[in-house]
Amino acid sequence: MKKFILFIGSVLASSLLYAQDDAAALAKKLANPVASLISVPFQNNTDYGIGDYNGTRNTLNIQPVIPIGISEDWNLIGRVVLPVITQYDIYAPGTKQSGLSDAVVSTFLSPKESKNGLTWGVGPVFLVPTGTDELLTTKKFGVGPTAVILKQANGVTYGALVNQIWSVAGDADRADVNQMFLQPFVTYNWPSGAGLGCNMELTQNWQASTSNIWLNPTVSGLTSLGKQKVSLAIGPRFNIAAPDGQQADWGWRAVVIFLFPK
Repeated sequence: MKKFILFIGSVLASSLLYAQDDAAALAKKLANPVASLISVPFQNNTDYGIGDYNGTRNTLNIQPVIPIGISEDWNLIGRVVLPVITQYDIYAPGTKQSGLSDAVVSTFLSPKESKNGLTWGVGPVFLVPTGTDELLTTKKFGVGPTAVILKQANGVTYGALVNQIWSVAGDADRADVNQMFLQPFVTYNWPSGAGLGCNMELTQNWQASTSNIWLNPTVSGLTSLGKQKVSLAIGPRFNIAAPDGQQADWGWRAVVIFLFPK
């Protein structure tokens, strides 16, 4: 616990390395999933006490975000979430699975300028069966809509991201995918760039009639590695609901985001 508190303190202190104007502008863009900011987040989630066999799972989500200006008024934002998973004792004692899981690729059409602090984006989302282990992939290609809407004012960002995916091709012997993901979020950033945030991640499997809900509070800050601008965040994870035999006791999240402001 002492090391955890020291790390949080170092994350907050790191933001003081920035001029406040630059830090506040970067933090505001970071809180916006459809901002005009190229970033490469590495989000690591480690969860313990999973299911009947007290399993452990580590998920590293590689999440590059690339905005492309397609006109004077509109951006096209590409976002990929590629999970790299290592898990132990999830399906039986003494078992291990490791490798890539399925990628989720989203594209948002979004106005470059917000109105009264309100920003939105809409577009398609794709499920790509990149999993390298039988137990880490759906073996299905899926497609559906995605959308995000958020409001920013006085250092506060709040909003929600949602997508719905249906499988349209893939292994006929595997279950169809009919899944919704909903992520409401709120963040407060100080002028230094340091921030406190929280999101909820709800995955609803309509096919199996199951829900998986995580609550993720974090503390964040901005710093530099040489000339490279970086955002750091850390916090606990709470598994509010899960399918039978899959709920975790607790977990934690650590995020490193490499920033490439224009």
